[in-house]
Amino acid sequence: MVQSVDHQSVEDSYLEHAHKATTFVYGGRTALHGLPDHELGDEEIPPAVAARLIKDLMLGDARPQMNLASFVSTSNETEVTELMKEAMSINLIDAEEYPSMVEIEQRCVKIIGNLFHAPKESLGVSTVGSSEAIILAVLAAKRLWRDKRKKAGKPYDSPNLVMNSAVQVCWEKAVNYCEVEPRYIYCEEGRYSMDPQAAVDACDENTILVCSILGVTYTGAYEDTKAIDDLLEKKNKAEGLDIHIHVDAASGGFVAPFASPQLVWDFQLPLVCSINASGHKYGLAYAGVGWLIMRSKEFLPDSLVFTVNYLGADQISFTLNFSKSAIQVINQYYNLCRLGKSGYSAVMNNLTVLGDFITKEILAIDDGKRFELICDNTGGKGLPLVCWRLKDGAAHYDEFAIAHVLRESGWVVPAYTMAPHMAKLKLMRIVIRDDFSRDRARAFLRDLKDALKRLDKTPKAVLDHHAKQREEKKAGKDSEHSHSTHNTAQHNLQRHGKTQQIC
Repeated sequence: MVQSVDHQSVEDSYLEHAHKATTFVYGGRTALHGLPDHELGDEEIPPAVAARLIKDLMLGDARPQMNLASFVSTSNETEVTELMKEAMSINLIDAEEYPSMVEIEQRCVKIIGNLFHAPKESLGVSTVGSSEAIILAVLAAKRLWRDKRKKAGKPYDSPNLVMNSAVQVCWEKAVNYCEVEPRYIYCEEGRYSMDPQAAVDACDENTILVCSILGVTYTGAYEDTKAIDDLLEKKNKAEGLDIHIHVDAASGGFVAPFASPQLVWDFQLPLVCSINASGHKYGLAYAGVGWLIMRSKEFLPDSLVFTVNYLGADQISFTLNFSKSAIQVINQYYNLCRLGKSGYSAVMNNLTVLGDFITKEILAIDDGKRFELICDNTGGKGLPLVCWRLKDGAAHYDEFAIAHVLRESGWVVPAYTMAPHMAKLKLMRIVIRDDFSRDRARAFLRDLKDALKRLDKTPKAVLDHHAKQREEKKAGKDSEHSHSTHNTAQHNLQRHGKTQQIC
């Protein structure tokens, strides 16, 4: 009698023996079955195996150096990387155990405050990024406004904040979380920065702040903070108001002082009460550090300051986040020490010149018949980025098709639509970061021109089909996302159709 052979059992036995006999990463059980994706595995995985397979899992991601969508720094010197490794286990909040870290953080606050012409009585704090800094600034302004209204016996249930509709999404989060009415000054054709007069006209006794952006995310433009300050000062005096300005210098705070030192936008203006800046953007640190600088203690209500003593001594905390690693502050302090004024000036002026070069080359494609600028940032008038669009009738495809083809060459270049009320306007944008060079600029321009040639030769019907597929794929992802995050039509990000891709 012939006995049946359980081939699966034989295979399992063979594999079990083979797995025990090899130390080669791709000969082990984990390579065969995959890393955990929904629950802990039963057994440990050797460290080299875990590291290699996680690295493999990330192979499909873009190369950070070719991600021209992001403002976030992607390079650092070896020396600071070693310093950061040594500080990985340090909890920044534990001032009693790590007093030098408190000193380093405050040195950064003072140096950055001086860069922004802050008075001697200014104060500040490191944050996880500009989002946290902005939420803290909005909370502080709301509390101050509320306390004044209470003291005066006036209603305090309708605070509002005036800002450009082209703000970064963190501002929409801030007013949402802090329960403040957003009063948007909407963009118009040819004007994508906030009109100072319109902003001031929108203010009233319930306005807690006016936000002025030093580097609009969509276009890179610097809003006219001085004009807003002048007009708001007149309105305050005429109507007995006490409204101040917060400058969102997330991107421009480390650029303008060096590339456009003549620009007046900071604490030199009397109504600027607070400024945020992202150290991980043009501050040249890795992701995870921002800064909030306040003009004085007058603008920080006591109700937002907490004291704890369970870490060994009384410590003051003014952050949304409590525990956090010290490595980002170490990174920032190293850059401030290492570069100084001359170093930052050299970097920011290099980026400005490279941005001007790329702008000129893009506009020269097809003898100027192909593209036009959305915002002219050349000569340091704005951030070192290029924001452009196809001219009407210049092609049988759109900006999204160009971005798609560039992605096949490794370049991440966002194509997106403009802010609310201008959402039909399609545009593209590349950010010139500190790791950019003339050679990389030439490589990008070469691939951009090749992408255009390829698209020019592709029939419109084929391009339309690909565009439809991309839309269907995006709609599918959005649908999946909505089921897991409880999105509603009232949510700001959904209503305005903003994307984190351009942040």
